[in-house]
Amino acid sequence: MAWLAAGEGYEIALVEGKVAARSATGRTAGRQLKTLPKALRDHPEVDRLRRLAEWLDRHEAACVAQVDTWMVSSLPVPTALLARVWPDEAWQSALRDIAVVGDDPDEVGFLRDATAGGELKVVNLDGETVRLSPLTVTLPHPVLLPDLDDVRDFAAELGIVQRVEQIHRPTWVKPEAPAATATEVRDYAGGVFASRFGLAARATGLGYRVSGGYATCKVRDTGRGTEAAVWIGEPYYEDETSTGALSWHDENGRAVRLTEVGPVAWSEGMRMAAALYAGRKIEEGGDAR
Repeated sequence: MAWLAAGEGYEIALVEGKVAARSATGRTAGRQLKTLPKALRDHPEVDRLRRLAEWLDRHEAACVAQVDTWMVSSLPVPTALLARVWPDEAWQSALRDIAVVGDDPDEVGFLRDATAGGELKVVNLDGETVRLSPLTVTLPHPVLLPDLDDVRDFAAELGIVQRVEQIHRPTWVKPEAPAATATEVRDYAGGVFASRFGLAARATGLGYRVSGGYATCKVRDTGRGTEAAVWIGEPYYEDETSTGALSWHDENGRAVRLTEVGPVAWSEGMRMAAALYAGRKIEEGGDAR
């Protein structure tokens, strides 16, 4: 970003997301200062840059959240849309190196570029850069990727780092034959927390929604909306509480039998339950499984 005049003898700019200043006169002209001079702290241009930095942070977080939503929901994303947002650095950062699938569901590639003409450049699993022009692509959830371990090994060889947790996202594979009438999983029930407030704060800090007595996450799987929910205790309950069972509900709020839960909804629900359980109190010498 260009340096802007601010006050007598100073220039300011956003550097790594923060307002920085440099001297514009004398022998130190052009040298960036370690701290913002007191004379500039209330300057209107400094305030404007601070507000811009805050907006950029929110925009960057929103881009990452949207790409994550596309991925966990298996939604087809128009190639033209990716090409349109690619010049935006925040979008590019969120999308770069995300695994995408075009017309051939068996051809996975890591996104490296999107041209104005709607063409995608990806590195395939043979290490070759290829060009794709499908109308839409999907950003597959890792539980849907065949040979996921091989994909992870290849990504490590390329030094791929993803802003959106995809190929290294923890996954849980649904058991082949869950009980026919079962609607709950209790693998991560019983995690004790000092208060319901602390458990709810952990849930929101991890990006999950808290509604009533549940922490929830929504997933679109096998063509329908599903919400995973973990019981965390009655609202405003101030005493010690513990994690409850994990269950899934359809778009009308009806419980979904485990046999009908899709692979992505299963994995994401278990991921949420495990993440909440990991923050439990562990007594010294107690069970630390």
